[in-house]
Amino acid sequence: MAGGTIKAMSGFKPRLDDINFTLNHVADLEQLAKLNGYQHADPATVSTILDEAARFVSEVMAPLNRVGDEQGSVLSESGDVTTPEGFKDAYKKYVESGWASSHMPADWGGGGLPHTVGVAIDEMYKSANLAFALCPMLTHGAVHALVTHGSDELQQTYLEKLVSGEWTGTMNLTEPEAGSDVGAIRSKAVKQDDGTYRIFGTKIFITWGDQDLTDNILHLVLARTPDAPEGTRGITMFLVPKFILDENGEPGQRNDYTIVSIEHKLGIHASPTCVISFGDAGDGAVGYLVGEEMTGMRNMFTMMNAARIGVGMEGLSISERSYQQALSFAHERLQGRPIGATSKESVAIVEHPDVRRMLLTMKAFTEASRCLLYITAQEADYSLHTDSDERKQQAENRLAVLTPIVKAWCTDIGVEMASLGIQVHGGMGYVEETGAAQYLRDARIAPIYEGTNGIQAMDLVLRKLPLKNGAVIARFITEMADVLEEMNDHEDLGVFKDELTTAIQGLVDTSTWLGERLAAGEIDEALAGATPYLRQFGTVIGGWLMARSALAAKTGPAEHDDEFLADKVVTARFYGEHLLPQANGLIPTIKGGNTLLAEARL
Repeated sequence: MAGGTIKAMSGFKPRLDDINFTLNHVADLEQLAKLNGYQHADPATVSTILDEAARFVSEVMAPLNRVGDEQGSVLSESGDVTTPEGFKDAYKKYVESGWASSHMPADWGGGGLPHTVGVAIDEMYKSANLAFALCPMLTHGAVHALVTHGSDELQQTYLEKLVSGEWTGTMNLTEPEAGSDVGAIRSKAVKQDDGTYRIFGTKIFITWGDQDLTDNILHLVLARTPDAPEGTRGITMFLVPKFILDENGEPGQRNDYTIVSIEHKLGIHASPTCVISFGDAGDGAVGYLVGEEMTGMRNMFTMMNAARIGVGMEGLSISERSYQQALSFAHERLQGRPIGATSKESVAIVEHPDVRRMLLTMKAFTEASRCLLYITAQEADYSLHTDSDERKQQAENRLAVLTPIVKAWCTDIGVEMASLGIQVHGGMGYVEETGAAQYLRDARIAPIYEGTNGIQAMDLVLRKLPLKNGAVIARFITEMADVLEEMNDHEDLGVFKDELTTAIQGLVDTSTWLGERLAAGEIDEALAGATPYLRQFGTVIGGWLMARSALAAKTGPAEHDDEFLADKVVTARFYGEHLLPQANGLIPTIKGGNTLLAEARL
C-alpha cells in the first residue's frame, strides 16, 4: 500500500484555528471564565491546553483509528474482552496525562474546566478515534449520575477512580424486548439484609461493556424491585461493579455477571458493544442503590442528556474528520481539465466546481455544527455556575430546547457529510483502502444512539415546544432575529441576511402551526411533522450562528490572520446563501399532517 494512502487513513490534526475562534467569538469563553469556579479557564490558558490536547490526539489516538477498525475488540474464551493493538497503552497515556479528568469536577480530582472547553477537547478525541472516545464518554456520564444522585458512601468509594479514568463506567438500559421503550425492561433487583441488591436479567447494546484497559468497570443498571409498578415509574438504578471491592477498596471478587457476546457491527469495531447477563451463577450480581428506589428514570436522564450532547459531538467529529480527508484527497487527485482549458494537463479535482461545492458544503455544515455544540455547552455552564437566577433559568430552558436538536441535527449531518466525503473520493471512496468508508460506517450509529433521532424530534415537539406555553422557543427565535440588524452594515452579507430573514419567518410559521395542533389535541398531526421540524430548526440555528461567525470575523480578531478571517466570511456566506434556503423547503412536509401517512398501505 502506498505511503500516501496510509497517511490519508491515519493522519489527523484538529483545526485549532476554528476551534479557538468558535470558543472565543461564538461561545464567548472570556465571559465564561468570569463565572465562579472557572477563573482558571481564561482564553490564553485554554489555548495552551488545546494545543497540548491536539498534539496528544494526533500522536496517540488518531494512528489507532484504522487499527481499531480492522482488528476490532474480541471476546476471549475466558469471557473477557481484548481491545485492539495499542489501545491499552494509549488509554494508559490518556489517564496518566490527565486528559481523562481535565473537565471533570474539581471536588473529585478533576481539572474543573468548563463544559464548553470539555466539548472542544472531546471533539478532538472523537475526530481522532471515535471508537476509543466512546469509553470516556460513558465514564463521564457515570460521574455525572453519581455526583447528582449517588449517596455519600458511593461517591467516596467510586468517584475519584471514575474521575481519574482509572476505572470506567457504562449505562445498562436496553433489553432484548424493550429497545427504546425503557419502561418495558424486566431486569429485577432483590434487596438483601445488608442493604445491597441482587441483580438478575439481560442487557444488550452495552457500549464498552467490557475491556482490558482498566482493572474495574462500574455498570449503572436499570432494574425493577419485586413490588415496583409497571412502566417507567417502577425503574430503579443500581451501581454494579465488575469486581466487588475488598476491605482495602481494591477490586476483589468477580461479580455474578457474564459477557455473553460482542455485537458484530457496521462500524466502531474497536468499541465492544456487549450483551451482559446478570445473575448467571444463581446468586445475582451485587448492586448498590443509586438514589432512591423507583427514581431510575430521573437518574438515567442525568446521564442520558449529557450523552445526547456527547453523541451530537460524534456527528461534528465525523464531519470534521471526513472533511479533512476529502480535502486532502481533492488536492492530490489529478483528473480532468477545466471546461475550455487549452492545456492537456490534468488538474487536481479541487479545481472542479462540483467538487468545490461538496467540500464547501462539508466545511460549512461542520462549522455550523461546531458553533451549535459549543453554545449548547455554554448554556450548560451558565446553568451550573451563574449567580443570576434569571440567567440560570434561561440557560436551563435553552439547554432543554437545544439538546434534542444537537443530538439529532448534528448526527444526521455527520452521516451526510461522511457520505459526501466518499463522493469526493469517487470510486476510491467506496474502497476500504482509503479509509473514507470507515467514517460513514462509524457515523451511522449516532442517529440511533441515546434515543433515535425520531424520538428527539418527538421530544422537541411534545415537550420543548410547549415550554412556558411556547415562550421559551419564541424568545429564542426572537434572539436569533436580533442578528439581522447587525448584518445591515455589511453589503456582502445582504443575500445571507435576506435568506436568514425568510428562514426565521418560516420557523415562526411552523412553530405556531405545531403549537396550534398540540393545543387542539391533534397530536398525530404534530408528530407527523416533528422530524422535518427539527431539521428546519437546526438549519436555521446554523444560519444564525454562521451569521454571528461572519460578523465576528469582520471585527478582525488579532489572533487570526486575514486569510483565515476572510475564509470564515466566505464559508458563512455559502451556508447562508446555498444551504440555509433548504430550511423553508421543509415547511410543506411539516404542515402536511398525518392523513396521507395514515392512508398509506405499509
